[in-house]
Amino acid sequence: KGRIIEIYGPESSGKTTLSLHAICEVQKLGGIAAFIDAEHSLEPKYCQTLGIDTNKLLVSQPDNGEQALDILEMLINSNSIDLIVVDSVAALVPKTELDGEMSDQSIGLQARMMSKALRKLNGLIAKSNTTVIFINQLREKIGVIFGNPETTTGGKALKFFSSIRLEVRKSENILNNSEIIGN
Repeated sequence: KGRIIEIYGPESSGKTTLSLHAICEVQKLGGIAAFIDAEHSLEPKYCQTLGIDTNKLLVSQPDNGEQALDILEMLINSNSIDLIVVDSVAALVPKTELDGEMSDQSIGLQARMMSKALRKLNGLIAKSNTTVIFINQLREKIGVIFGNPETTTGGKALKFFSSIRLEVRKSENILNNSEIIGN
């Protein structure tokens, strides 16, 4: 409680599913959970399949990164939410980037937005006893010859403020006879 957790990995590696399992466990203990769906991809039927009571899950689908972070701040300040999941950092696109032309250069806007927000939210999260899970994606750094070319989106602030950084990777398929039932 009162911590920031980053769950990151490549696409389809189970990041959202892991976060939804955490929501299910919070609900089993009588807690309240919220899901900020910046990707606009949350499937209520899938949530129910995992055991989540979707009638008791607060869901928001913000239009831009600033709106998502404002909603996050409001939920934290309510002191009534046990777990908030933000899916995903890569989808937290700054409003100025959305409003601009496709050819506009917007280098570092998302990183600056995340840095400013996390500096403000870190203390609020600790005092509220709310756990916040940020789901993040991996990207390839261009021109890296030595070392790992993979990096997470949103700059370095989330790495700094996270108490736990959990990397998730897809493993082998789980088979029932020849039918794939998971991985």
